[in-house]
Amino acid sequence: MKILAYGVQSDEKPMLHAAFDGGHQLRSLSVFLNQDTAPLAVGYPAVSTSVNCELDAEVLALLAAGGTQLIAQRSTGFNNIDLEAAAGLGITVARVSYYSPYAVAEHAWTLALAVNRRLTRAANRSREFDFRLDGLLGRDIHGMTVGVMGTGKIGECFARIAHGFGTELLGWDVAENPACLELGMTYVDRADLLARSDLISLHVPLLPGTHHVIDAAALALMKDDAILINSSRGGLVDTAALVETLRHGRLSGVGLDVYEEETGIFFYDRSLEGINDDTLARLVTFPQVLVTSHQAYFTHTAVGQIIDATVRNVEDFEAGRRSENTLVPDPAG
Repeated sequence: MKILAYGVQSDEKPMLHAAFDGGHQLRSLSVFLNQDTAPLAVGYPAVSTSVNCELDAEVLALLAAGGTQLIAQRSTGFNNIDLEAAAGLGITVARVSYYSPYAVAEHAWTLALAVNRRLTRAANRSREFDFRLDGLLGRDIHGMTVGVMGTGKIGECFARIAHGFGTELLGWDVAENPACLELGMTYVDRADLLARSDLISLHVPLLPGTHHVIDAAALALMKDDAILINSSRGGLVDTAALVETLRHGRLSGVGLDVYEEETGIFFYDRSLEGINDDTLARLVTFPQVLVTSHQAYFTHTAVGQIIDATVRNVEDFEAGRRSENTLVPDPAG
């Protein structure tokens, strides 16, 4: 089968081509799928996309007109795909329902430790041979109260690491995770978690009910010196409200691997022309803020698992099979 892969990172490319070597003809592009790049897929029955590709109704119509029958998304998230439009066009859509939760949980803790111990500021100073400790005072993680919002696979991994540090664990989710309870986690309501936690990490999916789960009211409940980490979905945080909170001198650290308006910014080099997003530009000026560009999943292990699942999705489509990765047609249909 001929496959066109969009948004392929340079480190990902050799792994992707090695996995598809043999019975498939793979062409990979670094550009992301949108209305301008959709015509490149003419003649390709299968298109593989990343989370920052745009698959709205217009783009999907262009793909269908060019002969595309399968969208194989190389991510767990699929909020960038209009599933209803895909179903109407007869396009099969599959995603990667599972990959290493350790990759994201470890990156979340990397952000937490970095902002807590002011590592970015310290590293920048060292490059200029400034070895003062002024402004670098951090806190012990041991003894902190850590709030985990969302205790699925990734949240559980994050909680296990927190347990290793010797923290009090609070959880918030629609269902309690027995493994987290074994770690000593206490499930509380959202307001209680926000008010009591020294460090809060977000691991819930982006749904209508979780959009801006961290809004102005939620931020007002948090401790003035709390640390906020988001490695899940950018839309969980009201970024304008977060900037206003930081402007008032609150929160001792913020680590973000995702941003609600990241499409068109993350995964691109904007160092020469800058960005037009005033909110993000203001956010990164705060010394206690560290932003990474949706790289939490980006480990050799996780990317390998994502690619293997993508290959299986293509082979399942060819064989007329559905799996837990199939989004369209509805597996329950």
